[in-house]
Amino acid sequence: MDQLPEDLTTAPAHPVSAVLALGSNLGDSQQILHDAVEALRAHAQVHVTAVSPLAKTAPVGGPAQPDFLNQVVLIDTTLAPYELLELAQKLEQAAARVRDIRWGPRTLDVDIITYDEVVSDHPVLTLPHPRAQQRAFVLTPWAWADSEATLNGVPVTQLAAQADDAATVQQVSTRQEGTP
Repeated sequence: MDQLPEDLTTAPAHPVSAVLALGSNLGDSQQILHDAVEALRAHAQVHVTAVSPLAKTAPVGGPAQPDFLNQVVLIDTTLAPYELLELAQKLEQAAARVRDIRWGPRTLDVDIITYDEVVSDHPVLTLPHPRAQQRAFVLTPWAWADSEATLNGVPVTQLAAQADDAATVQQVSTRQEGTP
């Protein structure tokens, strides 16, 4: 961690906002996403401010695989960006995530989309997420959770409508919707 820049390792003095994207297409995806959100809610340095409805989406890139359930979670946190990444990876490990095929099927994927105003091109953690602005499977649920959200100054709703995968995103009824 000592090779990472300070802006990724320094915890904020006050809670800052972050956007997390969750996805699953192996196992009981709805339960896996629910458990991940509950783990975020239970973390002492994370306050969940909104949870999007689930979206059923076609996979983008990678091998042939089942459709995904995707969700966006808005949080306030006092974790440093790298600590938030470590938490995301712990959530993936708790869901028995296996990383054997790039963009392959997975029990849980947790991506940090934005973290406050931090901009980073570090290979360990790029912020904002480098492909988020092209992915309706992230942007549409994000817009459902926060219709006023912007990414790099552009409304998330506009980016979602322009994304190549926009037609594949379908809202599904769940046992976990809305705000906390």
